[in-house]
Amino acid sequence: MADARGGKSAGATVPVRAQHRLDEVALRNWMEQNVTGFAGPMQIDQFSGGQSNPTYRLRTPGRHYVLRRKPPGELLKGAHAVEREARVMAALGQTDFPVPVVHGLCTDDSVIGSWFFVMDMVDGRIFWDASFPEVPQAERAAYMDAMNATLAALHGIDYAAIGLGDYGRPGGYVVRQIERWSKQYLADELAGRHPAMDRLVDWLPAHLPASDATSITHGDFRVDNMIFHPTEPRVIAVLDWELSTLGDPLADFAYHAMMYRMPRDILGGVAGLDLGATGLPDEAAYVAAYCSRTGRAGIDDLDFYIAFNMFRFAAILHGIKGRAARGTAASADAQAMGERFARVAELAWEQTASMR
Repeated sequence: MADARGGKSAGATVPVRAQHRLDEVALRNWMEQNVTGFAGPMQIDQFSGGQSNPTYRLRTPGRHYVLRRKPPGELLKGAHAVEREARVMAALGQTDFPVPVVHGLCTDDSVIGSWFFVMDMVDGRIFWDASFPEVPQAERAAYMDAMNATLAALHGIDYAAIGLGDYGRPGGYVVRQIERWSKQYLADELAGRHPAMDRLVDWLPAHLPASDATSITHGDFRVDNMIFHPTEPRVIAVLDWELSTLGDPLADFAYHAMMYRMPRDILGGVAGLDLGATGLPDEAAYVAAYCSRTGRAGIDDLDFYIAFNMFRFAAILHGIKGRAARGTAASADAQAMGERFARVAELAWEQTASMR
């Protein structure tokens, strides 16, 4: 569990890293012109995590903010989409869905060297392990259920009504995602190849599910991407919307549910735990709860969706590995994350065994 934050990063902060330094005077001037109520002086430090977009804490006497920016250096096309994060959170802020307040987006590279946005810092608790070991055993199921209910609520929002009708293309989400991540994986030669990943590039598009619904999808909905109430099993802010779009809600849910099949050291997975003794619902019960909330009888293609999401996550790790090799990775432990790429690719291929 970590301290409060309003962006994707560890709760702990460090002095701003040399490769992520910014013009503090220019930023303060931008804040004065664009953030209502802003008043300095301002102190800046950097959250120690954040695999994709460097994230900073901005402290003033009256308020704390979080700044998310694109990393410096050469970037893959379409990656590090801070502008999409800002847009979707601002739109969801019109509803009762839990997101931080967004104060402004800057698309002028001359201010701090890359695009960025500023949002409120939210006070609460962050957990890095989906088994919630810090919580009393009797309360853990309620925390799991809070995540389940939050994701189901997201998938039920009328995206057109809040101005997100053009946030993505309805239908064809899984096909496009397979194409996108396959292309990025194959293009990043510096990060290397893996046989399991190569097989998935060919196998996945040939075994697509029949369902093709559309909703707002978060794209990275997991326990450490949300802030919980300081004392209650309630989600008060969902973070890290970089991969959000209009997409298949079942794919989005399966990404979240793959925690049941992920090792303990990757994404806070719960695979291998005695769930009953730990006080957690099993995968079947968790899937049933989501289906009950969203009016479904079940998810017939769950194994495919989980294999697809593991492939997608492996491609993201592959990208981190490449950025580490190029020296543009945002996180100090990017190299270790990149090394997990092979393990996730192999695990993804294992998920397809029942369908081969």
